Amino acid sequence: MQRAAFFTLLLWLIAIALAAWTLAQLPLADITHSISALSAVQWIFWLGLNALIIVVLGLRWQLLTQALAAPVNLLKLLLIRQAGQAVSFITPGPQFGGEPLQIYWLYKYGLPLRTALLSLGLDRFFELWVNFSVLLLAVLLLLAGVGDTLQYDTLQYDIIKSNAIGDWQTALLPLLIFLGLMFLLAWVLVKQPQWINNRLERVAARWQHNHRLNNINQHWQSLGDDLRTALRTQKIRFSLALLLSLLGWVGLLSELYLILRLVGIEADLHSFLIILVAMRMALLLPMPGGVGTLEASVLWSFHTLGLPASAALGLIALMRVRDAIVLLVGLACLRASNTTNAQTKSITEI
Repeated sequence: MQRAAFFTLLLWLIAIALAAWTLAQLPLADITHSISALSAVQWIFWLGLNALIIVVLGLRWQLLTQALAAPVNLLKLLLIRQAGQAVSFITPGPQFGGEPLQIYWLYKYGLPLRTALLSLGLDRFFELWVNFSVLLLAVLLLLAGVGDTLQYDTLQYDIIKSNAIGDWQTALLPLLIFLGLMFLLAWVLVKQPQWINNRLERVAARWQHNHRLNNINQHWQSLGDDLRTALRTQKIRFSLALLLSLLGWVGLLSELYLILRLVGIEADLHSFLIILVAMRMALLLPMPGGVGTLEASVLWSFHTLGLPASAALGLIALMRVRDAIVLLVGLACLRASNTTNAQTKSITEI
């Protein structure tokens, strides 16, 4: 118990330190100016849009738990999701980090460990697959020159066009590789489960003295059976989960468009795609919350498009206001999840 308490305290100290460091890197002066420039209606609409995105993604996760015959209350899932997002935000690489805690909380809420792992894995697969697919589509549109209405003299245009194509071709390859690996993993899990099971049997043979590791191939086989059963019998729910993923992206694109309007930028399709791709690629780099990389991507894209630097700073400030609010809400959810689990444990012991 003393070790568990010490470990919990250490995790909280690290989390608070990382959160404080992240908040300290934010452009506080620009944030203050941007906050004061927004009207009450703009605040309500903007925050309401972000809340709607969070609820849509929470509904997707709920659908996936229902597909596995292990439904969880939407409010609990939202609590777990935001708490995990807070951990992911303050860890290197804002895409991952909170998953182990999310699995732990699902398990404490009564889901079998195998089901908790599978439900979160499916949720992350849908999220990453749709995210990278949309990003790939945006890069392909930029390569095709869709919406490119910039006017230059012939020589200058050729130079800019050549450099832009080179940049987008460079971004295209890792996206194709990642999506290819995701498709390969999904195909192996669904169509070739025995290939993985044979290799896990070799691992289990080396750990015969460890009961849990010795049965790892059996657990994996059960997990694969659950997945294939769900895919065969819950096609409607999986289709709805995909639809909710796309709706979540519609919300994200709408939010970016809204923020651009709030800072006085009416971007055409080509400019919007450049800003979008630059920002999303920056968030893939291993920095907590994309601190530094996001700012650099916004400044680069605005400079490339000839947009005012003041608008770039306003965009950065507003996005960091949103990040700070989401981070604080997530930390509150993290605290609430720990308190709920502690109470559940006490009741169980009684």
